[in-house]
Amino acid sequence: MSANDAPRAQQPSATYDSAFLKACRREPVPHTPVWFMRQAGRSLPEYRKVREGVPMLESCMRPELVTEITLQPVRRHDVDAAIYFSDIVVPLKAIGVDLDIKPGVGPVVERPIRTRADLAQLRDLTPEDVSYVTEAIGLLTRELGATPLIGFAGAPFTLASYLVEGGPSRTYENAKAMMYGDPELWADLLDRLADITTAFLKVQIEAGASAVQLFDSWAGALAPVDYRRSVLPASAKVFEAVAGYGVPRIHFGVGTGELLGLMGEAGADVVGVDWRVPLDEAVRRVGPGKALQGNLDPTVLFAPTEAVEAKTREVLDAAAGLEGHVFNLGHGVMPSTDPDALTRLVEYVHTHTGR
Repeated sequence: MSANDAPRAQQPSATYDSAFLKACRREPVPHTPVWFMRQAGRSLPEYRKVREGVPMLESCMRPELVTEITLQPVRRHDVDAAIYFSDIVVPLKAIGVDLDIKPGVGPVVERPIRTRADLAQLRDLTPEDVSYVTEAIGLLTRELGATPLIGFAGAPFTLASYLVEGGPSRTYENAKAMMYGDPELWADLLDRLADITTAFLKVQIEAGASAVQLFDSWAGALAPVDYRRSVLPASAKVFEAVAGYGVPRIHFGVGTGELLGLMGEAGADVVGVDWRVPLDEAVRRVGPGKALQGNLDPTVLFAPTEAVEAKTREVLDAAAGLEGHVFNLGHGVMPSTDPDALTRLVEYVHTHTGR
């Protein structure tokens, strides 16, 4: 079932007619909707203030803090959707994986998964494990009203890479060694992570999220033949498992220009595109029946306003023939971005595309 086929009753009534959800469903919109990956975060002084002295993982487990951080960019930028403040490793931490997010490094796993016995670290995720998520989304949906909330999770491949490497990597040598050298163990690892990811997304949808995004941040490290054989089945399992809810499903990865068609094939309603592929070319690669999301280069925001607007027009012109378009950056907001540049960008897109 696609979001287009979902009965209206399955959609949260307050957000159903929002520009964001209309674009995801490939319906006419009053203006091109805008939101930004990492819009709730280090670029905002109010974020830095409320996070002061609070470790990242702890901040993801405090419902009132999550609510405040998620709402900050909605208040400041007038974006068309909120993105739930969390981290892709939260469900892993919730099931007892010994990991931490170290400042300046990222997630670090104490005991990397390298053997079949190591899979015992990955038990099923239950709603009780992440009760703080249910509470936070309840608080958020009441505050957001007609503004949709996007839930999210890390895709099985990206989670597996962290778990096997033990932390961030530029080469993914251990993960790829398992993928090539022990394909059965690799498949079992991704299948188990697909179940954990599905459970995490279901908690968010059932609590009130209006859409979900699957971040496969590291998928760009893969050749298409390896993605199809060793990664796509697990991502497709996640998308299929949440299809019955009727909420739009978004799929995003970085450096995935060669994988766009396969990422759409995995089952998303909306395919996120990074800044490397123009949207008019991306739609050819993805094929019909999908909305696209993207794709201004995040570094453009450091240029003068006139240059930002010129590059934004290029993105909007490339998107002119799309069935559905959600404006976003081609990756997350960079920490040193001027928040006012983001506010001006939202206003420019809304004004330039107003119908």
